[in-house]
Amino acid sequence: MEYALIFVAAVFVNNIILAQFLGICPFLGVSKKIETAVGMSVAVAFVMTIATLVTYLIQHSVLNAFGLQYLQTVTFILVIASLVQMVEIVLKKVSPGLYQALGVFLPLITTNCAILGVAIIVIQKNFVMATSLVYAVSTAVGFGLALVIFSGIREQLSLTKLPRSMQGTPVALVVAGILAMAFMGFSGIV
Repeated sequence: MEYALIFVAAVFVNNIILAQFLGICPFLGVSKKIETAVGMSVAVAFVMTIATLVTYLIQHSVLNAFGLQYLQTVTFILVIASLVQMVEIVLKKVSPGLYQALGVFLPLITTNCAILGVAIIVIQKNFVMATSLVYAVSTAVGFGLALVIFSGIREQLSLTKLPRSMQGTPVALVVAGILAMAFMGFSGIV
């Protein structure tokens, strides 16, 4: 039951993008096409889950053991950057189409503060490893859900005639605000 509550809270109530405002850069940058949004969501989910696992282990076995907690942020950033490089190499070999579709957005995962945020949140909340992984996967699902919904809306808006002053980023920000308010409707669930 605890894991189900964590899942619902991370996906809907405390969505990493729409409620906590982490990961806004890829949210706005990769949301013009659904295919690219799905690819970015999968890449972020993979990196977020693995990064949470690795940073959890490093925090508890190295940083806490040697009293080096002050190196947490730097260590976590280095781990995430290394994992993104590995994902980039794997995508280049396994799925060149997805690799080219993501293009310059793949390095955005390195600077995606949602991944770093999740790694730090699980340490701050004193989650055990299993709960940390459930939280990371749930947060990644919430990230993907918000990104895919937003990209679907943006694709439809690209077919609509809008006033010149609202085209592009202005309408995207308005839609993001409305989407965030829609997700606020879930706040009474958990």
